[in-house]
Amino acid sequence: MLDRFKEYLTQQHLLPSGAKVLLAVSGGRDSVCMAHLFHCAAIPFAIAHCNFHLRPGDCDRDQQFVRQLAQEMGVDFFTTDFDTREFARLHHRGIEETARHLRYNYFFDLCHEHSFRYIATAHHRDDAVETFFLNLFRGTGIAGLHGIRPSSERALMTIIRPMLCFSRSDIDDYVSRHHLVYVEDSTNSQLVHQRNRIRHQLMPLLRELYPSVDDTMLANMERLRQVEEVYDDAIDQLSDRIEHTATSPFGFNYNYFDLSDLSGLRPQRTLLFELLRPYGFSAAVVDDIIEALPKSHSGTRFFSPDYMAAIDRDRLILVDYTFCVKPRVDISPVTVDQLPYLGTGRQEATVEYIDADLVRQPLTVRPWKPGDRFYPLGMTHRRRLSDFLKDCKVSVFEKYCVYVVVDADDRIVWVVGLRSDNRFRITDATRHALRLTMTT
Repeated sequence: MLDRFKEYLTQQHLLPSGAKVLLAVSGGRDSVCMAHLFHCAAIPFAIAHCNFHLRPGDCDRDQQFVRQLAQEMGVDFFTTDFDTREFARLHHRGIEETARHLRYNYFFDLCHEHSFRYIATAHHRDDAVETFFLNLFRGTGIAGLHGIRPSSERALMTIIRPMLCFSRSDIDDYVSRHHLVYVEDSTNSQLVHQRNRIRHQLMPLLRELYPSVDDTMLANMERLRQVEEVYDDAIDQLSDRIEHTATSPFGFNYNYFDLSDLSGLRPQRTLLFELLRPYGFSAAVVDDIIEALPKSHSGTRFFSPDYMAAIDRDRLILVDYTFCVKPRVDISPVTVDQLPYLGTGRQEATVEYIDADLVRQPLTVRPWKPGDRFYPLGMTHRRRLSDFLKDCKVSVFEKYCVYVVVDADDRIVWVVGLRSDNRFRITDATRHALRLTMTT
């Protein structure tokens, strides 16, 4: 089994020679077997363990067991504790999703702090087949039907799965032959979890009906993985053709699709889902977008965990939630002889000059709000700020970035970066002035 292990590492190009790997060890038989194989193969490694405090008493036992295992093997040991249930409650997530999120965030931190590049998990062949059926029954695209890949990239780290060449029975035989000690997770036999029901009920039935089902499913998943490569190439080519990137005058970057391109997709639902999948939009939200496309109602918004999308005239715009930063406006007095020549008009969008004697200080900066009105520079009648923004073709997202400078009477002095108020403009009669400078 050790030779198969080393051969699989080489065949799949999982680990460069001499690289040190961080092993995710729970203390169960699979991860203990993996640690033993790395140890026997003389591959440099360290061990990481997460205590999720989901099984009172058992989790602390497991943590201490893995600590002792690392000590016996003479390798570095890293561990942390999580209040998983509380985190799940606060973030409205399921327990399994929360544990996965916390685990990989911790691994990311360890990679950053200790210069690890590779994280090894103990997923094996049976896990891959079970994951196929789990995804199939939940509903998935082609990406969910290749099972578990030998490796995958995630931020600064590469997740490798060197045990995928082994079945559960292979691991059981190895553990028994080498008299390895491990801890048993009591929840593995509980049928309340879908994966356990697939493992203990569905798979035995399938093996009875089709004795070679494991090998057949692995071959099927490999064919699907190859099909997925062709599929992904086609999606990438489509994205390169119809997805665009632009920079807003407000300083943030965004991506967008022309609605005409999205309306012409065939099959529309499948292709649009794949185009938006990198942004985290669910299939249900994609359905909502498709329903909204013929109506083209500007301002209609859609949400994923990390991104917002909005229909804006003839485009679907996508931005992340951190796109908008409140501008800082520096206010400084200037003498009349420092004013720019009046006939040149506005000098630049980030600087504005006003008559200091016509405003009541202090001046403050706030977000614009519905109902705001002002006198745009050059006009003698008052306008709704919302109408002014519409005329300026400010997108629904850019509106989040619109701030105004107001005086002590809440009169708009400057729509920052766009237009000052005509009432406070510099004239030949100006004796005292203020320079407003926008920074971010």
